[in-house]
Amino acid sequence: MAFKYTRSREGAAIEIGMYRTDEEEIFYVRDNGVGFDMQYADKLFGVFQRLHRAEDFEGTGVGLAIVRRIILRHGGRVWAEAAVDRGATFYFTLEGTHS
Repeated sequence: MAFKYTRSREGAAIEIGMYRTDEEEIFYVRDNGVGFDMQYADKLFGVFQRLHRAEDFEGTGVGLAIVRRIILRHGGRVWAEAAVDRGATFYFTLEGTHS
């Protein structure tokens, strides 16, 4: 996903990382791509939901729905933060990853 939404950037950057809190380990994928309006964040993980025009970015709108289903099956949670034209960060946790 990050690659698709940063390909128009001169200096595209994608960062993958993890940090720990007292309760859990949080994994993330961050990019400096086109981002999205947080007003529509609740639609991101729905099947066939698209926040960008099909002409601008290929895809069917099922990718993040599949990601959400996988993460939930592993006892985790998934969410995103973004700003239009300022990139996006997708976070997830998995049950049992905190040591």
